[in-house]
Amino acid sequence: MAASEFPALVLEQRDGNVSAELRTLDETALPAGDVLVRVAYSDLNYKDGMVVKGLGKLVRTYPHVPGIDFSGIVEESASPKFKPGDAVILTGWRVGEVHWGGYSGKARVKADWLVPLPEGMTPKQAMAIGTAGFTAMLAVMALEEHGLKPENKGEVLITGAAGGVGSIAIAVLANLGYRVAAVTGRSDQHDYLRQLGATTIVPRSELETPSKGPLGPERWSGAIDNVGGAFLGNLLASLCYWGSCASVGNAAGIKFESTVIPFLLRGINLLGIDSATCPYERRMIAWPRLARELPMDKLDATTRVIPLAAVPEEAGRILKGQVRGRTVIDVGGN
Repeated sequence: MAASEFPALVLEQRDGNVSAELRTLDETALPAGDVLVRVAYSDLNYKDGMVVKGLGKLVRTYPHVPGIDFSGIVEESASPKFKPGDAVILTGWRVGEVHWGGYSGKARVKADWLVPLPEGMTPKQAMAIGTAGFTAMLAVMALEEHGLKPENKGEVLITGAAGGVGSIAIAVLANLGYRVAAVTGRSDQHDYLRQLGATTIVPRSELETPSKGPLGPERWSGAIDNVGGAFLGNLLASLCYWGSCASVGNAAGIKFESTVIPFLLRGINLLGIDSATCPYERRMIAWPRLARELPMDKLDATTRVIPLAAVPEEAGRILKGQVRGRTVIDVGGN
């Protein structure tokens, strides 16, 4: 393979059907950008699974290279921000949806989309964290900025606890001294969630059943909700006075089912977290905090590494809810 050539997972759409094929490309195929990165690792999120399987309307132009995250080493740079040899991370900016993404041996992107790899974090660990962990840290930061402290009344509730955001949120919060309640509907996840640091396991059915009134007992000092739909409305009714909920996902739907009562009578906050276009300054706070405050032994223990060729099969598994923890893709043959 020539120096300018590299493997890539390429999606094509024919007769309305999307297929994925591992191909060899060269640098001339890449979209415009001022930094060329040799990709080492990417990861697999639920959104990646949807893109690879052609679900929804996340991708509209084919051929396309998916992968919403990547870590790697700068090869060429027309920007003063980076020089060849710099280790970098990219999450967000609709990479892997509109712009070609990380399931490729090389990527060309805007310098403003990249963040330096924090000291003490490897490229593999960066992708074990990925968008999921970055989003989890943004949620923790937002809750803390709205008064969350370890000594507050009540536990911090995490819905979608076994997923990427939930898993890393539990590990970070537990490491910071918070008591964490993890929501799951599967008994086989209990030990996994406790190993991450959850102090209480909450059955999924508790949040699926609406409270009898607009307010329930004060149970949670804060919450990170990955599910949305009825879950979100039900947990808001049980937040403690001046508690906050960081909402990061809507797998159960975008319909908001609540009343103004929790907001008026308990002064709660509903905080939206958007990791895709998060300002650069905030990224530069979140990533170093992850390097310092996420127990890397727990991260490594919940991470699986797969080759690029295994992505289509694994994408089907993640869409069926058969994947827990983090799945890292070895793009560079490390």
